[in-house]
Amino acid sequence: MKRRSVLTSLTAAAAALALPVLAKGALPPVQVFKNPSCGCCGAWVEHMLAAGFSVTVTEVDDTSVARRKYGLPDRLGSCHTAVVAGYVVEGHVPANDVKKLLAMKPVAVGLAVPGMPVGSPGMEMGSRKDPYQVLLVAKDGRERVFSNYN
Repeated sequence: MKRRSVLTSLTAAAAALALPVLAKGALPPVQVFKNPSCGCCGAWVEHMLAAGFSVTVTEVDDTSVARRKYGLPDRLGSCHTAVVAGYVVEGHVPANDVKKLLAMKPVAVGLAVPGMPVGSPGMEMGSRKDPYQVLLVAKDGRERVFSNYN
């Protein structure tokens, strides 16, 4: 009985120690393609890191190459393109929307915030927050509103 008790305690202790590692590993890695001189892209990367994602950055001169490679129409472009779990995340998409996308697992290309709306993650400018939409982009290139920010 004592041996079983010790083994149970050791197993529980190991599980408790592993929880932070398991929780951190729960989110898939994010690959970001950005221009080396873009500061707002770096701020968006920091936003994703703070939300618990691991992020790898690839600096490129032209992000439209990555956008086209992963099937996102140019008309929905922004200043950086990311890929996570097979989805494209274009522009200043909030991390919570990325998490929602990953939980829903829709058949889609991914999410996009076209342009660079002030107040979106990475585009903070004091208290100013312009309204913007996060779009869910279908495989055929059509989009619908995924989230509204006012």
